[in-house]
Amino acid sequence: MRLMSSAAVLLFAAALASGAAAQAPVFDAARISNDIKVLSDDSFEGRGIATPAEQKVIDYLSRQYEAAGFAPGGENGGWTQAVGLNRFTVSNVSGQIKVGDWTQALAQGQQATITTRLPGEGVDLRAKPLVFVGYGTTAPERDWNDFKTDVRGKVIVVLVNDADFEDPSLNTFGGVAMTYYGRWTYKYEEAARQGAAGVLIVHETKPASYGWTTVANSWSVPQFDIVRQNPSAERVPMEAWIQRDVAVEMFRQAGLDFEQEKIKARSRDFQPVELAGATIDARFDVKTDRIVTHNVVAKLEGSTHPDETILYTGHWDHIGMGEPDASGDRIFNGAVDNASGTAGLLELARQWAAGPKPERTIVMISFTGEESGLLGSEFYAANPLYPLETTVAGFNLDASSVLGRMSKLGVTGYGQSNLDERVIALAAAQGRGFEGDAGAGAGIYFRSDHFPLAKRGVPMGYLSSTGDYVDEPIAPRQAAAAEYRANRYHQAADEWEPNWDYRGMIQDLEVVFQAGQALANSRDWPQWKSGSEFGPARTVSDAQRK
Repeated sequence: MRLMSSAAVLLFAAALASGAAAQAPVFDAARISNDIKVLSDDSFEGRGIATPAEQKVIDYLSRQYEAAGFAPGGENGGWTQAVGLNRFTVSNVSGQIKVGDWTQALAQGQQATITTRLPGEGVDLRAKPLVFVGYGTTAPERDWNDFKTDVRGKVIVVLVNDADFEDPSLNTFGGVAMTYYGRWTYKYEEAARQGAAGVLIVHETKPASYGWTTVANSWSVPQFDIVRQNPSAERVPMEAWIQRDVAVEMFRQAGLDFEQEKIKARSRDFQPVELAGATIDARFDVKTDRIVTHNVVAKLEGSTHPDETILYTGHWDHIGMGEPDASGDRIFNGAVDNASGTAGLLELARQWAAGPKPERTIVMISFTGEESGLLGSEFYAANPLYPLETTVAGFNLDASSVLGRMSKLGVTGYGQSNLDERVIALAAAQGRGFEGDAGAGAGIYFRSDHFPLAKRGVPMGYLSSTGDYVDEPIAPRQAAAAEYRANRYHQAADEWEPNWDYRGMIQDLEVVFQAGQALANSRDWPQWKSGSEFGPARTVSDAQRK
């Protein structure tokens, strides 16, 4: 890996020292808390996209950006960028699996979640054969092909994550760190390329990194997708998840041992297995309509190089409203995910506008559609309002730390670009260490809005507090973090708490502000490291960066 050159380190340090002298950021925990409280209030109805709540979000964010001192940065001199999507609402879902005389009903949200992102009026799959294709991966650069049989018109059964997850020593897919092949998005995309009629992803909590409740909540509400020229080539008729226990019994009825088949699937020599006598029926109605949602964009124009931009991003949307939980609550408030990151963007804007005008332009983008598959950021990356070639770098905020200071800075995507060294140095100045690629096993690098920009060559930092809590009392903080992961993430209980401790979040904001400040007042361009898969996309436009 290529580290920063000595000259680059000196330039960065000089710019940082200059920026620090000009402005020491003072982030206000009370303002952050209030922004989270407002955005996660029940009146915002879970910040569902293309709902009446969306306009409330746009109005609130644009007022706050304007009050901070930023100008509209969107289309036609406004605060937004229109994002066209298809919305898919399924109803009257019925499904069952048969193996010989054994039948298992598939109740929506219980044994399975069944939906689609293929335009049409309905799906009717009858007696479709089931084929287990391991991890559902085609990776020629790794000499890997799970599709050694024709699955056209069949429903495939696949495992979540990568073949290395449960045995990292294999190191075929990079060990414990998930590659894009492990993401559910990839599983569905590859199934479409193979001509499958549908996909059953077997849910297991550890490799998925979240429980069944998260799956049920996320997939039992309307789904969204960008408008595609040839959707049938990119989407299967049925996208589904199935409970692990149901899958184990289905395999047993077909004369197979689920755990043994999983072990076989970790090898290049794995052969797909048609589940003997097993078929699936799935029928549901689909309402497909075209909707327009919006990214919210604000800018602070640079004084010397206004055509060069530094991005700060985070998604404003959440799941909206769904089925009520045990307490009767059906509003998914999304306080941590991601009213916290959205509040962080607003507080960063206040700091930028309060100080000396930067030489390069600062752009804040509150993305839509992240919870539907990074759709707002994907749309922006494909239709940038500020050329990606002259976008210096960016920093993404998602689900910030609200439980206090932690001992380390988590650097998701560590080893990809020399933004690493910059932010690690800033964390060290705070007395913190760092953890490289925090969340790698869960594929966190592919699960937030920096990714569509990174894969197009823009160096993007995605940081978070990690490690051990450093302020007493420790145990309640640990318990609250565990309770959030188990009972609040993507659930109606992700609500604002008045006693949250924002000191950890503020440390992270200081890092991304100071790193951006050094870049904004320099001629420096962060670089991808040797071996990064994103470097080639950046190289083609090298001549446009001076």
